[in-house]
Amino acid sequence: MTAIKHALQRDIFTPNDERLLSIVNVCKAGKKKKNCFLCATVTTERPVQVKVVKVKKSDKGDFYKRQIAWTLRDLAVVDAKDAIKENPEFDLHFEKIYKWVASSTAEKNAFISCIWKLNQRYLRKKIDFVNVSSQLLEELPKVTEESVPSGENQSVTGGDEEVVDEYQELNAREEQDIEIMMEGCEYAISNAEAFAERLSRELQVLDGANIQSIMASEKQVNILMKLLDEALKEVDQIELKLSSYEEMLQSVKEQMDQISESNHLIHLSNTNNVKLLSEIEFLVNHMDLAKGHIKALQEGDLASSRGIEACTNAADALLQCMNVALRPGHDMLLAVKEQQQHFSELREQFARRLANHLNNVFVQQFTQALLQLYNRSYFLSVPGHDQSSTLAQHSVELTLPNHHPFHRDLLRYAKLMEWLKSTDYGKYEGLTKNYMDYLSRLYEREIKDFFEVAKIKMTGTTKESKKFGQRRLSLVATLPRKESAVKQETESLHGSSGKLTGSTSSLNKLSVQSSGNRRSQSSSLLDMGNMSASDLDVADRTKFDKDHFGFLQIFEQVLSELEPLCLAEQDFISKFFKLQQHQSMPGSMTEAEDLDGGMLSRQHNSGAPLPISSEKDMIRQMMIKIFRCIEPELNNLIALGDKIDSFNSLYMLVKMSHHVWTAQNVDPASFLSTTLGNVLVTIKRNFDKCISNQIRQMEEVKISKKSKVGILPFVAEFEEFAGLAESIFKNAERRGDLDKAYTKLIRGVFVNVEKVANESQKTPRDVVMMENFHHIFATLSRLKISCLEAEKKEAKQKYTDHLQSYVIYSLGQPLEKLNHFFDGVEARVAQGIREEEVSYQLAFNKQELRKVIKEYPGKEVKKGLDNLYKKVDKHLCEEENLLQVVWHSMQDEFIRQYKHFEGLIARCYPGSGVTMEFTIQDILDYCSSIAQSH
Repeated sequence: MTAIKHALQRDIFTPNDERLLSIVNVCKAGKKKKNCFLCATVTTERPVQVKVVKVKKSDKGDFYKRQIAWTLRDLAVVDAKDAIKENPEFDLHFEKIYKWVASSTAEKNAFISCIWKLNQRYLRKKIDFVNVSSQLLEELPKVTEESVPSGENQSVTGGDEEVVDEYQELNAREEQDIEIMMEGCEYAISNAEAFAERLSRELQVLDGANIQSIMASEKQVNILMKLLDEALKEVDQIELKLSSYEEMLQSVKEQMDQISESNHLIHLSNTNNVKLLSEIEFLVNHMDLAKGHIKALQEGDLASSRGIEACTNAADALLQCMNVALRPGHDMLLAVKEQQQHFSELREQFARRLANHLNNVFVQQFTQALLQLYNRSYFLSVPGHDQSSTLAQHSVELTLPNHHPFHRDLLRYAKLMEWLKSTDYGKYEGLTKNYMDYLSRLYEREIKDFFEVAKIKMTGTTKESKKFGQRRLSLVATLPRKESAVKQETESLHGSSGKLTGSTSSLNKLSVQSSGNRRSQSSSLLDMGNMSASDLDVADRTKFDKDHFGFLQIFEQVLSELEPLCLAEQDFISKFFKLQQHQSMPGSMTEAEDLDGGMLSRQHNSGAPLPISSEKDMIRQMMIKIFRCIEPELNNLIALGDKIDSFNSLYMLVKMSHHVWTAQNVDPASFLSTTLGNVLVTIKRNFDKCISNQIRQMEEVKISKKSKVGILPFVAEFEEFAGLAESIFKNAERRGDLDKAYTKLIRGVFVNVEKVANESQKTPRDVVMMENFHHIFATLSRLKISCLEAEKKEAKQKYTDHLQSYVIYSLGQPLEKLNHFFDGVEARVAQGIREEEVSYQLAFNKQELRKVIKEYPGKEVKKGLDNLYKKVDKHLCEEENLLQVVWHSMQDEFIRQYKHFEGLIARCYPGSGVTMEFTIQDILDYCSSIAQSH
């Protein structure tokens, strides 16, 4: 490349008074490789011009030629493509963009660096350098245009080399001195050689003067040397004195070192004392429990609000002392060990006292609730009271007992339960299981009584009211022993408080006995649930729906009582036992694990608290155990409602769906939403069974052979079902289930209507089809059921078709001989005889036509129509009121036949003057008078 530079400088740029500064071997991007050179040059004449010249080798290859040149001031942008990675491509933006590919990245970088330096020196307008490494763009000292030398032998720089100038620029003072000197010599410019010789002579004179001046100052030099020798002597004396001083201070240094060491030991001792004091203060401040707190933990009153607050504060303080983060080595101190042991004993003592007290509170609340339950049963069973009035009085009170006072009393201990959970999980777990045992038995008794009353109120019969009274009277024999039973149960519960894990044995025995009594008491209700709908006398469904104590109101009231009860208990459990709720919970346990408390006993036997996910699941498992009787009782209630009237499943489906939707919005995995969802599945099955039963009943319908068919029973039942369903499912969430049921039912109705019509013997098939499909069409039009629009159109079409068919079949040919005559006329025309020539046929001449017409005077026509009306009246039923519609259709059909006969007479017997003996107006009068007379 150096040889090429010299060749280009010699052959191309020197003749043009230009100096080559940088060169790069390039080819155009994206084209066939034709190499050329881009050269950065400056002119040697003033003003300096900077150019970028493209040089190309000649075709013969023996010399270079200048192809194109751009001035640097026309260059707008230099794009190096990539400032990080090596890339030989670069763009120069002149009047258009030139894309180049250098032979190497080093050449490209050297060329771009040269362009940047020239831009900094010679141009006021700065060029934009894009995607160029900052290392290439280095600031250079500015030079004037005169600093660029001319001549062929000047140096050519490439890459990062700077242009080396052969002279240094003069400053302002030097320029001023040269100007003064040149003004003193007139020929300084015209005869430069003479001026140079003069300057040389003056320089020689000045050099000689300098040498003489130096020789004259030799004496002063000798004096100076003598002074220097004397100074050296003084320095030696000072050094001797300093050495003596250093020997004298050596003993002082040793004493100072001893003092310094002593001070260091004193400082170290003070530091250790400060640290020791800090450690003692830390232990005293964090591991010292106030006497008041100790007294509260040992003797605090857990029954009063003030005592509970004091115990809570003391328990928190004890927990803070036990959980303090000790520093390294503290656990080896005897005092610390003794204090920790003391704290552990206080914790065990208070945890045991708290657990016993809470267990006693559970027993006390359970006893109070049990007494209330006995008292209510006694009130309902007192001899001498009218049982129906007692039942009516109690029916107003179909409510579940309110446990809010119990929850309020227990929530005072919520913080202490949280403390017990974090300090002694075993006792916390024991209290949890005891609470579930007590509450599950209490709720089981309350809920079963509640559902028994609800079932009796559903039936609403005197017979069942008497059964209820007799069953309640059976309790009278046991009620005198209620005081002793409650006392015995209370004693067993109190006796179990000392050992929490064994507190449920007596309760289990009592529960078994109570459950046995309840099974015997509810036997009549179970028998009642197995009764058929006919036994319960539910024919008057309208009265049932409007009754204040009817099934619909009872079912809604049952759900309204159960929901707040479950939500209140769940909220209490989460607050009292400090568990997470209202979030999605993981999968549930098996039923066996749930009933025996398997999860509570198996998990975390080490005493560690449950993780959050297990706490969420624990709420649901506790609710399942406490309210395990709700789902079977709800299913029994639903079964009873279905026995009373299968249409009750419609109402239950809508109501239960709404309650499930509401519960799922609160917490989709909660006990309430899960339980109601399971019950909803049962209701949906009953609903599907109700639809299947209706379809089966359609198929089993038998018609009487001696009476008219009329509107079929299942058609009327579908109308009743649809009307009831539309009123119940208005704006309901489960509308899709009803639409599917509609589709199944209407298909069954269509199929079985046609089946009955085919089997009918007394009533014509067309009449059965016409009347029933007319009834179906009217029902669908009135109810406007969107999913049955296609069936409504189909019902209308079937009604219209069978109406027309019945009219044609029943009307037949009232003018029989005329029909036979004109059938012959039409047959002759069909054989090819012209209509006006038919009268020339012997059998169809004018005399024969007149003879046939005379046989049908108006009186005979009216008589035939009257017989026809009576026949139609026998076929049609009064329920649908289609007689006038059918009669009007027959009238239109008869008039059509009349017009057809007149047309044949006019065409085949023109000018004969033959006409019928009655007119269309006569037909209208006959039909009208016949309809009015009947």
